[in-house]
Amino acid sequence: MMLRRLRWVAPLAVAAVALTACASEPGETAPAASEESETPTSDVAARADEALEMVTGQILARGPHGEEPSPASVADLTEYEVEQIQGLGATAAIVLHYGGNDWATAQVAGLRARFEELGIEVVAVTDADFDPGQQVSDIETVMAMDPDIIVSIPTDPVATAAAYKAAADAGIKLVFMDNVPNDLVAGTDYVSAVSADNYGNGVVSAHLMAKAMNGQGTLGIIYHEADFFVTQQRYDGFRTTIEEEYPEIEIVEEQGIAGPDFAGDAQAVTDAWLTQHPDLDGIWAVWDVPAEGVMAAARSAGRTDLMIATEDLGTNVAIALAKGEMVVGLGAQVPYDQGVTEANLAGGALLGKSYPPYVALASVPVTHDNVLEAWEIVYHTAPPAEVADSFVD
Repeated sequence: MMLRRLRWVAPLAVAAVALTACASEPGETAPAASEESETPTSDVAARADEALEMVTGQILARGPHGEEPSPASVADLTEYEVEQIQGLGATAAIVLHYGGNDWATAQVAGLRARFEELGIEVVAVTDADFDPGQQVSDIETVMAMDPDIIVSIPTDPVATAAAYKAAADAGIKLVFMDNVPNDLVAGTDYVSAVSADNYGNGVVSAHLMAKAMNGQGTLGIIYHEADFFVTQQRYDGFRTTIEEEYPEIEIVEEQGIAGPDFAGDAQAVTDAWLTQHPDLDGIWAVWDVPAEGVMAAARSAGRTDLMIATEDLGTNVAIALAKGEMVVGLGAQVPYDQGVTEANLAGGALLGKSYPPYVALASVPVTHDNVLEAWEIVYHTAPPAEVADSFVD
């Protein structure tokens, strides 16, 4: 069965790709901001690599209500359970917060693939473009289709709560990605929440950034200005790690962006910072789309030596990693596997199974050296030509 291959092979592959990332040669991933920081000292590099090796395969995050994480294997289904689910003729709707990135595409791909194996028809996929009002409307629209399952990620835990509660009261099985609405109770109103280790992703990107910066220099942070649990975890993991483990790196600027034009907002922030701080060494962006805006601003300013770290292995940051241009590393989620896990939880819930409230999957450290292998881990497909052809030794 595909699930068993994912659960037993993927963790080993994640560990292998992470160790490859840790073993990269100093200074290969991107040019540095100054001659002093072109090659990480053995001490900084060794500390960063040791820290990355320690967190590989580990879950550092807690759930939205402080829950201990459970592994994806808790959602595994037996062949008999799969046959039972296939006989139900069930339907599902996928209600996204935002569909305009590779993460969302991979989540939906994993969900569709596993739902098809389970004989569950996907009747709708919606995209709220980060608008809570639109998402409430989307929930009401799909409820009219009478699905047995809704898999969703709330744009706002307060503004969408009543709509999700109405779906739960109607008997629809709810499985959440990353975030949960306020006042809904796991095991009563929803099945479980599935997430990447977003705190761990922040920690990973902090170590990769610190290694590239040689443990010193000036840094700006672009965070997500919203009540959004997982992006807050990324910020907390990154900032805490830099402050506590790399005290010679000074965070000189922080700015939140609210979207929906996240790339444009991040580009505007970076434009201003590079004017105010012409020698700024690095910028962390909360995910890959804002990082694209940072790259655009750096190119316009002639600052292709700017070091950028981020989260999520999107196409454009993967190309930059492959070329060894600006992006020095990132912490990647495994959205395809998350989608498979969500589908399994939903299918099991139809059979009356109960699950832990929070299921998490480990972060994948990604650098220039392992970007092509990491793409296969993250997306379960070969890197597109635009990524593979960009790779330089």
